[in-house]
Amino acid sequence: MTTPLCDFIDRYAAREAVRLHMPGHKGASLTGCEWADITEIGGADSLYAPTGIIRESEQNAARLFGAADTLYSTEGSSQCIRAMVYLAALAFGEKSPGRRPVILAGRNAHKAFLTAAALVDVDVQWLYPENETYSLCRCALSPAGLQAALERTPEVAAVYVTSPDYLGNCADIAALAQCAHQHGVPLLVDNAHGAYQAFLQKNQHPMALGADLCCDSAHKTLPVLTGGAYLHLAGRAPEMFRQRARGAMALFGSTSPSYLTLRSLDRANLYLADGYPEKLQKTLDRLAALRKRLEAGGWAFAGDEPLKLTLDAKNHGCTGLELGAYLESQGIVYEYADPDFLVLMPTPENPERDLARLENALLKWEKRPALPDALPPFQPPKAVMSIREALFSPCEAVSVRDAVGRIAASPAAACPPAVSPVVPGEVLTADAVQAYLYYGIESVEVVTGREAVD
Repeated sequence: MTTPLCDFIDRYAAREAVRLHMPGHKGASLTGCEWADITEIGGADSLYAPTGIIRESEQNAARLFGAADTLYSTEGSSQCIRAMVYLAALAFGEKSPGRRPVILAGRNAHKAFLTAAALVDVDVQWLYPENETYSLCRCALSPAGLQAALERTPEVAAVYVTSPDYLGNCADIAALAQCAHQHGVPLLVDNAHGAYQAFLQKNQHPMALGADLCCDSAHKTLPVLTGGAYLHLAGRAPEMFRQRARGAMALFGSTSPSYLTLRSLDRANLYLADGYPEKLQKTLDRLAALRKRLEAGGWAFAGDEPLKLTLDAKNHGCTGLELGAYLESQGIVYEYADPDFLVLMPTPENPERDLARLENALLKWEKRPALPDALPPFQPPKAVMSIREALFSPCEAVSVRDAVGRIAASPAAACPPAVSPVVPGEVLTADAVQAYLYYGIESVEVVTGREAVD
């Protein structure tokens, strides 16, 4: 596996050339990484018009992930999500000129999806959670539910799902893809938390399961610098996607992409090709054994994603926030916590001693009687404005307690990929207010110049 970006940057640094180009640090060491931080100098290629080392590196990544093509992002999956929404709108416009595109989307979409819908000006029909108990992060979807939504929504540009979700629940991507394709609709997957899935013993990556477009946040589960991500395109995807993908990424990306992040993505290709599946499996075996020992100690888990530990704190008699504070007191920093759950994200880069410290800390925590459910059931709110109209309207921040009947002007959720009680353009209800308060959200932005509605 070649590493063309790493090789070029190493050679350039070894030359000790006079740097009369950006960035302004000129390679002088302030934080230690400046020597490798360059810009689009001769030979360094260009991220949004690559013909050299960047393109070679991306093609290496595409082969590793089983994609027809892979494009790099240095601005996380957020950039890729916006590009996917834009591409879906373009392809729909080509097929159905003059008609407004509609995307069927799982309600736990990332905030970047909402802003993309507003910027691209597409309508969203939400696929609401089918799970019996409401959680801010979980949005269980079934093929039957998607089938019904497709049948009642005649003009669909794409189906958009988030899997895995923040709690580690994985959707049945293969079945959802089959359902979407039977209706001639592409499937877009926010796989930000699942880049590693391509390297499981049984490949569970969306590219292998039927997705047309998919984004991975490499930095979330692979040894890649923050901001490193992939946009994957399937060979089955509409031709428009392949023709316009690079321009879509450029539309939403900085003209000064980080070469530190690009170098990291390039180096990750070699890491993935050089025994990563074996490293991953060893980690998964250790995590499976750890789960069993913790379950024997009274702990319960949520989610079915193998590389994530989601503790059901409420079952253990505490909130996720209380548990998180305790773990931090033991020198263990968690990924996410809310009143119900605590999420931990180990990878093969965590040595065994890290998991041993975690196990020791958790087994010292005394189990108490389970806490009762306290969140009202999720009730789909009423939309009275489009997402675009609401996001572009004048707004004001108000206490959630005073927000019943007001129109949401921005998303407000405890974490980005979440089932927000309301999204921009929807009316806040008493149940929605209770949900916000449950998750510690005390204020929301609402549209000004519009009286409260019934």
